[in-house]
Amino acid sequence: MAEVRNEYGAEAIRVLKGLEGVRRRPAMYIGDTGRRGFHHLLLEILDNAVDEALAGYAKNITVTLHADDSVSVEDDGRGIPTDPHPELGISGVEVVFTVLHAGGKFDRKAYQVSGGLHGVGASVVNALSEWTEVIVKRDGKVWRARFSRGEVVEPLHVIGEANGTGTFVRFKPDPEIFGHQTWDKEFIRHRLRELSYLVSGVRFRFVDEKTGEEEVYESGGLVDFLLYVDEGNPPLFSPPFYVKKREGDYELELALHYTDTDDEKIISFVNTIQTTEGGTHVTGLRAALTKVVNEYAQAHNMLRELKGKTLSGEDVREGLTAIIHVKLPEPQFEGQTKTKLGTAAARTFVEGIVAREFRRFLEENPKAAQAIIQKAIVAAKSRAAARKARELVKRKSFLESDTLPGKLSDCITKNPEEAELFIVEGDSAGGSAKQARDRRTQAILPIRGKIRNVEKAEVVKVLSNAEVRAIISAIGCGIKDECDPSKARYKKIIIMSDADVDGAHIRTLLLTLFWRFMKPLVEQGYIYIAMPPLYRVQKGKQVRYLYSDEELEELKREWGNNITIQRYKGLGEMNPEQLWETTMNPETRTLKKVTVEDAIEADHLFSILMGKIVERRREFIEQNAQFVKNLDV
Repeated sequence: MAEVRNEYGAEAIRVLKGLEGVRRRPAMYIGDTGRRGFHHLLLEILDNAVDEALAGYAKNITVTLHADDSVSVEDDGRGIPTDPHPELGISGVEVVFTVLHAGGKFDRKAYQVSGGLHGVGASVVNALSEWTEVIVKRDGKVWRARFSRGEVVEPLHVIGEANGTGTFVRFKPDPEIFGHQTWDKEFIRHRLRELSYLVSGVRFRFVDEKTGEEEVYESGGLVDFLLYVDEGNPPLFSPPFYVKKREGDYELELALHYTDTDDEKIISFVNTIQTTEGGTHVTGLRAALTKVVNEYAQAHNMLRELKGKTLSGEDVREGLTAIIHVKLPEPQFEGQTKTKLGTAAARTFVEGIVAREFRRFLEENPKAAQAIIQKAIVAAKSRAAARKARELVKRKSFLESDTLPGKLSDCITKNPEEAELFIVEGDSAGGSAKQARDRRTQAILPIRGKIRNVEKAEVVKVLSNAEVRAIISAIGCGIKDECDPSKARYKKIIIMSDADVDGAHIRTLLLTLFWRFMKPLVEQGYIYIAMPPLYRVQKGKQVRYLYSDEELEELKREWGNNITIQRYKGLGEMNPEQLWETTMNPETRTLKKVTVEDAIEADHLFSILMGKIVERRREFIEQNAQFVKNLDV
């Protein structure tokens, strides 16, 4: 960590621009006013507390959901400065919460490393909140200030004496901006768990006043994170490779191992912010691994099977799971989203340390080295076989985009923006869907039975499955590294399966196929799940379609006696008119969009549910069975 310096007074807060226009154009500052932007407010305040931890001061951080739907973040750091700002003449607290682009992050004396980089966090949260309360413990006193929609309601003043230091920020997002949204507890829990892995030595606490729930997150660092992500897939060697090194102002922490899967997973962070698009630090990691593994393999004469060829970067990274966290002052990102690191020096820094330390690891752990290199050799041979298989399949016209599977009933339009593909299990359901559809915009692809579990299968075996080939061919965007969403023939790909156990299993297998073989389609929002009704209820000439047991009970209370209830156990039980009206008509249907706001958690769940450790899958099902509704056995 950086040298701890307590040079943090109001003079360290450099003012760049006044607070203007945030309420008029909130999306410019928080992305949108939907669920993402709503939760972004909390992340901004949480990042400030985490920055105190990164600076070496805060050891405890608590997030509390209050009964009035407000939320608070409390830390035991130094406390926001309360003395008057030398330029503005108001307290540091009021500057931070009312002046845009004002904060200690612009002054290297206060924060060597920071996740909140733009200095807009607290003031934007204040501007977009119905009310905000700030309590600071500092210099032996307790101070309080209150704000509303960006304006000072109660100037900072002393309300008591303090033991220790810290900051407490409580706010309620403004319903005029966000409507009446509610906090997603799982999202908050996951971020706190993630931070506990990234910021060692800090105790993160989550409290829900409404339910009385309380959880504490403390971890052993990135190695624990690595094991959590790959919980369903056993590693090829143990313990994992781990390094934590500092050079000047830069710090690298890295944990990696290999599993018996085909996928590469590199999860990267800069100053606790996840860089989902990678960047220079990831480029440095990849380059070092490829170089060191090839050097070791050649030095130990292990590449005879490849007949003079070396291992490609893809070969070396197959089955790799790595978590990399770099800390550096003033990182440069490509774009405003902080998802791709652009700092050139980070590549050299990471590549140098990883090359040196991973080379030492391989020399000191020959069994691990052999497992890694054998895995890479198998990957190289499999990749060559897969290429031949793909070429063979293409020659047989299975994957050619201009040759569609015979079972596909295609739509008339050739405009992907308005075209929809329904993937339907079963001949009877497929027949109903073909009769029900709007032929102009809706295509139907019936599949028979359950496709192969791609989480456990090699590419060659996956492509040998006729149903998988039909899906890939119909969509037309390619797979794995060749997957290009812009080439997809349909902008909406809709999984339509029965509302029972088999239907749920088929849905999971299809989602696994898309996640592992066509991930960009999921990331760019092409994948949807149809929501067929569970019940048809009739009273006289009135007919209602219901989608849950709760809706049924409510209608029973509303309509009372003399009602006829039909329980749909499969799509095939509906005639084409009913299927159109309830499930396929864009005017009346309900679709669930498959989103990946949290790719880490998605990887974790897929590895448990579809991976090779049966016991862990059984444990997960036993722990979560109580939450499953509408279960038909």
